[in-house]
Amino acid sequence: MSNPVTGDAVVLGLQPAKLLSRALAVSIDLAVLLGGYFLATLVLLSAVQDLGFAATAATAMALLALILVGVPVAVETLSRGKSLGKLALGLRVVRSDGGPVRFRHALVRQLVGVVEILATSGSVACIASLVSERGRRIGDVFAGTLVVRERIPAPRAWPLPAPPPELAGQFAELDLSRVPDGLWLTVRQFLARLPQMDARMSWSMAVRLADDLVRLTGRAAPSGTDPVGYLRGVAWERQRRDVRRLQEEQRQLQQAAQVGPVGPVGPVGPVQEMPRAWAEEPVRSAVGGDGDGGRAGGFAPPG
Repeated sequence: MSNPVTGDAVVLGLQPAKLLSRALAVSIDLAVLLGGYFLATLVLLSAVQDLGFAATAATAMALLALILVGVPVAVETLSRGKSLGKLALGLRVVRSDGGPVRFRHALVRQLVGVVEILATSGSVACIASLVSERGRRIGDVFAGTLVVRERIPAPRAWPLPAPPPELAGQFAELDLSRVPDGLWLTVRQFLARLPQMDARMSWSMAVRLADDLVRLTGRAAPSGTDPVGYLRGVAWERQRRDVRRLQEEQRQLQQAAQVGPVGPVGPVGPVQEMPRAWAEEPVRSAVGGDGDGGRAGGFAPPG
């Protein structure tokens, strides 16, 4: 199932909660509710025990329904999809379209949850979450809701060398959608370890990686660009887009849930300047020009 889309045709980057985090949140909620139930039972039953068995049993049943259904519904409605367990795990219940839940959503979820979670010890809920594409249990399906991660961790950005000044803005329109994550990881690791690598080995690897990027993006590098500079520029552009996308996803999620704004994503890590000896490696041909024949990008090794 695709992500929900707002009226402005903006895709909400909702991240469904994992089964383990949901189970931990439910465990916290149940521990608190059952503790409250036993305390309330001691107080109320001692007050009505003189009225007879029928009154005591009715009071106990009403108290159980209030604690297991009424309190969770009220808390989830007033907090716009949170509970003590969800607050601790950074989760929130939202509608399937990303909007905040209302009373009816919370009521349906909780009523189905009594059977789905309590009566079956959570086995039905676990199976349903594993089968569902977005990890929804049966109560979520009937209520039209989804449990999402509210705390979306920022991707761990290794410090990347800044692109050469002459390449600033050269890759803003580059199509990076076809570049697999594995290649990005290799490029980032290569740039991070570049100062410790042998000169000719690093140059040969830079040429191969740059050729792969040129082939996948479908656009030749700017004229006169060496492969290392090309890698630095494209990797920097990818990192900039990742940070911007994460900020937009967090903003859309917070707007949909009608909660306060989150803090801005931290800045990109400190810049590591590349040694001049690498930056000035001679290149006999630019990417996409007349290279050594078989290479996609036309990068040439040093003379």
